[in-house]
Amino acid sequence: MQFTGTENYVATEELKVAVNAAIALQKPLLIKGEPGTGKTMLAFEIAKALNKPMYTWHIKSTTVAQQGLYEYDAVARLRDSQLGEEKVKDIANYIVKGQLWNAFESETEQAVLLIDEIDKADIEFPNDLLLELDKMEFFVYELQKTIKAKNRPIVIITSNNEKELPDAFLRRCFFHYIRFPEKSTMQEIIDVHYPNIEQKLVDEAMRIFYNIREVKGLKKKPSTSELIDWIHLLRLGGADTSELEKLDLSEELPPQSGALLKNEQDIELLTKMKKGYQRKFY
Repeated sequence: MQFTGTENYVATEELKVAVNAAIALQKPLLIKGEPGTGKTMLAFEIAKALNKPMYTWHIKSTTVAQQGLYEYDAVARLRDSQLGEEKVKDIANYIVKGQLWNAFESETEQAVLLIDEIDKADIEFPNDLLLELDKMEFFVYELQKTIKAKNRPIVIITSNNEKELPDAFLRRCFFHYIRFPEKSTMQEIIDVHYPNIEQKLVDEAMRIFYNIREVKGLKKKPSTSELIDWIHLLRLGGADTSELEKLDLSEELPPQSGALLKNEQDIELLTKMKKGYQRKFY
């Protein structure tokens, strides 16, 4: 089966090729790109498009690789033994399966496994998963048995580039960088969310949005998801497109700017912009 995008997710040809290549090669697909470019959503849309079960492992700074495999709840077993519970005789009752184990056990269907924001974890985290992602198996010491994937899952790994990933890990992945959408692609994305929206409003919103992204010195450029939210607010507020057309970032902030600008430094930067700011048209 080939991934060709979905009605709710606009995928470029390059992204479709990357997804299908990773599936064909049976390699994890490592996705990088600016926040808000749809990296996490991609895995869910692949599962939906290919009609496959979905398992999600969201990575935090405290996450260790073992948690994706399984965890042994020794504390619960000790408590139950003190209470004289019968189930303490079977250690399997205290093995908590991780999302890799769940994905490996998908018998009737190949599953989609999302390892989200892998760069948030410790630098050794990717290396600790090398064997499991390569061989699609791991050993459970408490049960003295090996867990093998019944159907090799489609693995999607996202990264915001907060840390460099080890070379040994990168060699085992198929890589794709989601570039920030050009205006034509952004128009398709907006059409998915707002199929009957006034085109003049979209044109002016995109003009202002892309102009803001080109301001030098921004700590956080507004993302696609923030543009979608902003357009929604403009519609709810009955924004006057003629007023948007006259808006000059060197003189005033756009309406509902809190949807686009997410820190005080960027608001201050736009507030103090010199009058000589060159207005760009798209």
